[in-house]
This record gives sequence, C-alpha cells and structure tokens, in this order.
Amino acid sequence: MNERTDQEQLAIAMMRAAERLVFFTGAGISTESGLPDYRGPDGVWTTGKIPSIGDAPMSDEARREFWQMRKQHYPFMQSRQPNEGHLAIARLITGGHALAVITQNIDGLHQKSGVPADRVIELHGSTHRLRCVDNGHLIDGAVVQQMLEAGDLDPSCPVCGSILRSDTILFGESLPKTALETAVRAAAVSDLMIVVGSSLVVYPAAQLPQVAKDRGAKLIIIDRAETALDDLADVVIRGEAGHEMAILAAGMMENA
Repeated sequence: MNERTDQEQLAIAMMRAAERLVFFTGAGISTESGLPDYRGPDGVWTTGKIPSIGDAPMSDEARREFWQMRKQHYPFMQSRQPNEGHLAIARLITGGHALAVITQNIDGLHQKSGVPADRVIELHGSTHRLRCVDNGHLIDGAVVQQMLEAGDLDPSCPVCGSILRSDTILFGESLPKTALETAVRAAAVSDLMIVVGSSLVVYPAAQLPQVAKDRGAKLIIIDRAETALDDLADVVIRGEAGHEMAILAAGMMENA
C-alpha cells in the first residue's frame, strides 16, 4: 500500500473519533463507474444540455421522443456497477460506523453497493424510478423498460393510467420536501460530514455541509478539483473521489 498523505492520516483520525458520521456525495464519486460528472467534458454544464423543467415531455410527440431515448440509454445506467468508493461507504454504514449517505446522484449506485435504501437520501431523485403525473405513483424503471422493449411507445402508469415522467429532479424544480428535510436533520446531528465528489455549487443541496458546520461538525472534502466550500473544510483531499474514499475507509477499519 502506498504511504498515506498527512491529509489522509488526519481524515482517518477524524473518522475514528466521530460518533455520527454522515456522507454527502456528488457526481464525482460515480465517474469511476463510467458516468460523466456535470462539469467534465461530457457533462451538462460543458455541453450546455442542462435538463430543465421546461424539458418535461408533456405533448404526445415529446413523450414518444423521450421514451425512445430512454429505451436506448437506460440499459447503460442499469449496467453501471459501484466502484471502490461506493463499496467503502457501504461497508462503513452497514458496519455501524456511519449514519447515512446524502446524495445528489440519481444513479442508484449506493443502493447497489449494499447501503440499505432507508440510509440513502436521494436529493435529486432516481433514474431507476418513474413517477405518474396525476397521483405520484412510483414505478420501477426496469418494469417500464420491459414495456418499452415490448413495443409500448408511450407507457402510462400501470396503477392509474396517468402520464409517466422520470422521477429525477430537473433544474427549476424544487427538491423533494421529505428528502430535503431528512437530509437537513442528518446534517444537523452529524459530528463529521465527508463530502465525496461534489463541487458544492448547486443549492440548496450545497447548504448541507454548512448546516453541519454550523452545528459544530467537522468537514472533510474529497474532490479532484476545488470546491466552493474548501475554505470551510477541516481537511481537503485532492484526488479521485472513489479511490480516496476507499483509502480512508481502509485506514479507519485497520485494527478495528
């Protein structure tokens, strides 16, 4: 194993001392699983293709176009696998060393890595769920994919027949009230928050590390680039988010 840096050693010591550790993850933790982050060369901020509430497919023609795109691209999302960073977080949560993970990601990789669903707080929804417009019924993405592959050009809610849309949050939409309130509570009770792979510029999600700090928590930020809250952090580690998270988790568990 490579010798750990001073910042890594300090972060590990903070993790060992923490009693209420909470993770906050962004797109950077999933780049090592083959998903582009928002500010990378293929990200929405770079390409200018930012999904907004105005893009919600309401007309018949727009919905059919949306469904054909989803039919083509969803298998790629289904095929993504957790990387060492996701697995490290899962080990810490299931082992009782951390409370929860708050995530801006919609990829479902925390659940796939073994984190119980009730310990994952999804601020921006999930690409693995569809939601009906009229009644809010949630439909599994794999079920809708089967409908599309069976030839359905405009799937509707199998419960009530309403129009379906993605359960992901588009720019211009409010965050889900329950998820945001749960995330704020988790941040407020934490004594250590570790931010993994988030640039911390998208609000209100980026306020959560500030909530934690205001309540007396320590803050560790892991990212390959500068973030908006580096000056607020107790430790900043530069590097690939998943790999660095795995180093910290391994160090914390040594001789445990």
